[in-house]
Amino acid sequence: MHRRGVGAGAIARKKLTEAKYKERGTVLAEDQLAQMSKQLETFRTHLQAFASKHKQEIRRSPEFRLQFQHMCAAIGVDPLASGKGFWAEVLGVGDFYYELGVQIIEVCLALRHRNGGLITLEELQAQVLKGRGKFAQDVSADDLLRAIRKLKVLGSGFGIIPVGGTVLVQSVPAELSMDHTVVLQLAEKKGFVTVSEIRDSLKWETERAKQVLDHLLKEGMAWLDAQAPAEPQFWLPALFSELHGQEGT
Repeated sequence: MHRRGVGAGAIARKKLTEAKYKERGTVLAEDQLAQMSKQLETFRTHLQAFASKHKQEIRRSPEFRLQFQHMCAAIGVDPLASGKGFWAEVLGVGDFYYELGVQIIEVCLALRHRNGGLITLEELQAQVLKGRGKFAQDVSADDLLRAIRKLKVLGSGFGIIPVGGTVLVQSVPAELSMDHTVVLQLAEKKGFVTVSEIRDSLKWETERAKQVLDHLLKEGMAWLDAQAPAEPQFWLPALFSELHGQEGT
C-alpha cells in the first residue's frame, strides 16, 4: 500500500508558519538589538559624566586610570582611539599617551646602542619616570603597555615580548621568531646562555641553536663573551641585571 504524498495545501501552510516564526524572530532580534544599543548609549553617557567628575583622579592616579580603562573596555569605548572629541578634550588622555609614546621612543633610542633594541618593561618604566621628573604625572606599567601598543600600530618596530616572568619591549623592526623568544626565556635568570644549555634544555640540534644566537648577535641584542670558561657565553644586555642599575644615554 502506497503512502499518500503530502498535499500542496499542507506544504503551503508549513511554509507560511515557518515564515511567521522567522518574521517574529527577526522582530524580537531587532527589539533586543535596539534595547542593547539604548543601554550602551546610557552607559556611555554615565561614563562621560563619571569621567568629567573624576578627570583629575584619572589624570593623576595610574590605578584610577587603569580602572577607568577597564570600564571603557567593558562597553567598547577606546579613549585613545582618537585625538579629538570628548575624551581628548575632557581628560587629555590622548595627549598623555602621545607624550608618553614620545618619551618611550626617546629612552629606547638613547639605550639602543647598549641593549640592541630590547629593554625590560621595568627598566623602561624607571628611565621614563626619571626623565619626567618628580613633579610629573606618575606612570604605571599598564600606561607604558598601552602607549607601546599605539606605537606598534604605527609600524614603528615596537613590540611586547613576554619572557617568563619578565616583559621585554622591542624597539627595532627585527624579526623575532618563537625560537628567539624561547632562548630569551632561557637566558632570563642569568642574563646569558650558551649553545650547550640551549641544546640540553630545549633538545635542539647545535645548528639550530647557533642560528638563533647568530641572529641575536647580528641585531645587536646579544653580546658574545668568547673568553668565558668552558664555552662562549651569549649575554642579553636587556636581561643583564648589572646593566639595569647603570644610568645611560
